[in-house]
Amino acid sequence: TGVIYQRLLKSSNGGRRAAFEVLVANDAVRNLIREGKTHHIPNAMITGSGVGMRTMEASIQELAAKAEITKEEAARFLRQNV
Repeated sequence: TGVIYQRLLKSSNGGRRAAFEVLVANDAVRNLIREGKTHHIPNAMITGSGVGMRTMEASIQELAAKAEITKEEAARFLRQNV
């Protein structure tokens, strides 16, 4: 069980590239939700990368590092979501 969120960003070649956020409902995440500590979920996603979790920020940074999106496009999105 989990949640996947997708955001389309302008690619370097004029098309679109998808950035993904992936949250897996493992025991740690379920416990955080049960205890009302949802503000800790982003940290759980970072430490849970071994089971396939990833934050949107990490996905966007990876796309920018591979030059699949421009650094300006990455910065524009990351500024919007501060």
